[in-house]
Amino acid sequence: MTILDTVIDPSETEEKSLLAQRFRGFLPVIIDVETGGFNSNTDAMLEIAAVTVRMDDEGVLHRHETFDFHLDPFDGANIEQSALDFTGIDLECPERPAEPEFMAIPELIKHVRKAVKENGCTRAVIVGHNAHFDLGFVNAAIERCDVRRNPFHPFSCFDTATLSGLAFGQTVLAKTCQTAGIEFCNLAAHSAAYDAEKTADLFCMIVNRWKDLGGWPLAETGE
Repeated sequence: MTILDTVIDPSETEEKSLLAQRFRGFLPVIIDVETGGFNSNTDAMLEIAAVTVRMDDEGVLHRHETFDFHLDPFDGANIEQSALDFTGIDLECPERPAEPEFMAIPELIKHVRKAVKENGCTRAVIVGHNAHFDLGFVNAAIERCDVRRNPFHPFSCFDTATLSGLAFGQTVLAKTCQTAGIEFCNLAAHSAAYDAEKTADLFCMIVNRWKDLGGWPLAETGE
């Protein structure tokens, strides 16, 4: 038995929401982070955004709410100049609405927990483009902030880079969106909120397209 097997009680008999049924009780939450480097244990997380989803009565998945935060680097955090050049983040900008992790992360977690409850799910699972990168930074920040009852699965995630390789033959977010017909502005990219919303649109499109092709719900097979 794995951790996944212990998250949801298979003996539950109450009617689950369509969204809870679709992802085995997990609520997909699309996450994007902008960071000061690649090491989640030592490098600063400078922006984080979370996008929730909803499923309508026809089983179609839609982007719902976006929660985004600009963060002050945690004490002792490493920040590579190359990372700032890549993201375009100016830490000295007086108009940058940054706040400490210990304030922003619990607030984000509160919104995620609320969405999990509203959708009749038991836990959240991170969706990201190259998702294990985002997952590592989220887990590190949650540990630094001593958040109890982490709503996210600790190691499982949905990776839209992998899904995009299957669905569109592309793995770069901008190129995948272009191939999929999703508007994408390179000037707006590398903002956590913008990238998370585009990733959410992509994820919903792939899930819905799979449904349209007959891949969900699973067809019952006779003996």
